[in-house]
Amino acid sequence: MSSTKLYSNHLINESSTYLLQHAHNPVDWYPWGAEALERAVKEDKPILLSIGYAACHWCHVMERESFEDEATAELMNQYFINIKVDREERPDIDHIYMDAVQAMTGSGGWPLNVFITPELKPFYGGTYFPPVNAHNRMSWKEVLQRVDAVYRNKKEEIQEQAERLTEHLISSNAFGLDKTANDEDDLFSKETLQTIADNILKSADKEWGGFGKAPKFPQTFSIQYLLRHYHYSKDEQSLEQATHALDKMIFGGIYDQIGGGFSRYSTDHKWQIPHFEKMLYDNALLLNILAEGYQITGKELYANAIRQSIGFLKREMLNEEGGFYSALDADSEGIEGKYYVWSKEEIDNLLGGNEAEIFCRYFQVTEEGNWEESNILWSKNSIEEFAKENSLDIDLLKESIHLGIEKLLTEREKRIRPQLDDKILLNWNALMITGLCKSFEALQDEHYKELAVNCMKFVYDKFCKDDGTLWHVYKNGKAKIDAFLDDYAYTIQALIALNNITGDSGYIKKAVEILKIADNKFKDKATGLYYYTDQNQADIIVRKKELYDGATPSANAVMMNNLIYLSAIGNDAIKTIDKSADVRNNILSLKKAIINHPTSFGIWAMNIQLIVKEIKVINIHGINIENEIKVMSNWLIPEKIILTDRVKEENNKTFEMNENGQQIQHLSAVFNVCTKYTCSMDFVNLTDFYNYLTKA
Repeated sequence: MSSTKLYSNHLINESSTYLLQHAHNPVDWYPWGAEALERAVKEDKPILLSIGYAACHWCHVMERESFEDEATAELMNQYFINIKVDREERPDIDHIYMDAVQAMTGSGGWPLNVFITPELKPFYGGTYFPPVNAHNRMSWKEVLQRVDAVYRNKKEEIQEQAERLTEHLISSNAFGLDKTANDEDDLFSKETLQTIADNILKSADKEWGGFGKAPKFPQTFSIQYLLRHYHYSKDEQSLEQATHALDKMIFGGIYDQIGGGFSRYSTDHKWQIPHFEKMLYDNALLLNILAEGYQITGKELYANAIRQSIGFLKREMLNEEGGFYSALDADSEGIEGKYYVWSKEEIDNLLGGNEAEIFCRYFQVTEEGNWEESNILWSKNSIEEFAKENSLDIDLLKESIHLGIEKLLTEREKRIRPQLDDKILLNWNALMITGLCKSFEALQDEHYKELAVNCMKFVYDKFCKDDGTLWHVYKNGKAKIDAFLDDYAYTIQALIALNNITGDSGYIKKAVEILKIADNKFKDKATGLYYYTDQNQADIIVRKKELYDGATPSANAVMMNNLIYLSAIGNDAIKTIDKSADVRNNILSLKKAIINHPTSFGIWAMNIQLIVKEIKVINIHGINIENEIKVMSNWLIPEKIILTDRVKEENNKTFEMNENGQQIQHLSAVFNVCTKYTCSMDFVNLTDFYNYLTKA
């Protein structure tokens, strides 16, 4: 069978996996850039902007149904300038036009298909459109024909609508902001923290865990807030709901029971049926809450999920240079979930006898299948509960299930894998570094620290320009696209996390350097908030401020988080600048939104926690301090930041008396803590110091 492609378009020289998936469509696709945009102006044609990502199942469906169809492509090429965008390469474009479609239709998602004027202003759009009228949606061909007719015959109305929509996008930058709010004492209080927890719990699913109804996303920021709220207040309801969410996700099909790692979301309320793509950012963020959950509860379930998930990330998403790839597709061999599901017969043949029978009962495997005539492995409760209900020896059961998982993993490795999106993104790698640091803190596994350090070395080598600014994406030995605000914000956060597990103050110095660059490129001097895009970027119609959390944390909220830590240091050698007043003012301006809608403002809510608790700057003095750094990193004190750069080995002046009454130099570490530039007495005993730090 010949592999010769009938068509090639302007995407053929792109590096994005998603764009290359469309490079041989009969549609005359362009990448976003001057050539396509200038052609639209020259020919006075509207632009069809189609946005997606490589792991997107419904993007593949629409491609097969419409973009590979010659008759459909003919209409698209006749009426429009067709542009494809990888949302992960150009999140700025995706943010703008997703907001536009949500404003027009009340919903959004991918594939995102939006029609814009040659001046780049949106006037119509939607997500997936079927090839024929179905699901109360017009067919894609009908959409194309109607948009063309309206654009040609009612251009003035189209221009007016596009202008109104663009004005809405500009005004939405102020969403949630209330500059009249001025009661700091009321906001930065334990009472506010409890109110936020109560409001998060209002949307909690008490039966199956998580928040809201299907489709269910992990909502890691809400879980993390509840974990920390329990840690600070001992509010049992917060801990119960946070751990219930974690437990049910780990038991569910959203978690890969065989290979580890989480899918993007569950299509049902029980976490049983995943949307099978696996994204780096989801798994990085989930490592954070698994780690903190383990530090609070000591549950081995969370430790195992961390180990198994990092094992998956190393095995399937780690680049040989030290960075992590972006995603794994939902489909393999053109079928959603095929790589991950099983028939009962397959399991019976692999495991045999009683082992297969118990394995299938635990993971809800049946002859008829639990999803589309196949089986997604999931369990309704813990292995301990299953053992008790079935009068089984728990140790023998654990061994049997473990051996079964190993056999299925070995067999699954023989299957055709889902496609890997092998671009490497700075923002998601920074999240992964932070997740690895948190995992090290929880489990004290040196390999996790090594992975985090190596990944940051990769970032320094591949993403940092000579002038200190950053790139956004790296693939095939080449970095490109100027970094966005979240690239800077998450990288600073990762540097702070690395400092806390290594005691290497070079990471803090680098964080401050990057912060100053980010201020110059993104900061709105009038508000103290940050735009998502560089002040010099010319190919967008609006500079947005991302204030609320999406699947990834709000870049503005993370920047405020970074400023809370860095403003507390007050170290001349590091040359930090105290911006705590700016932070408090910006949080105050979002007071109503944070309190009333905390599931959308989770990072902002955790910033309030930090301000209420006050940052603890831990200074470690001495010659032999590695053990102290490691022990302190294991303490769950979210408000801590560790500094060791004030002390040089030859300047250690601490002495003690030996048994003969002689004065000798004290070689172990001495440490203290500073809060608001007021420092404690020195300690030499870790237990005493921990008790001092955590006293009520």
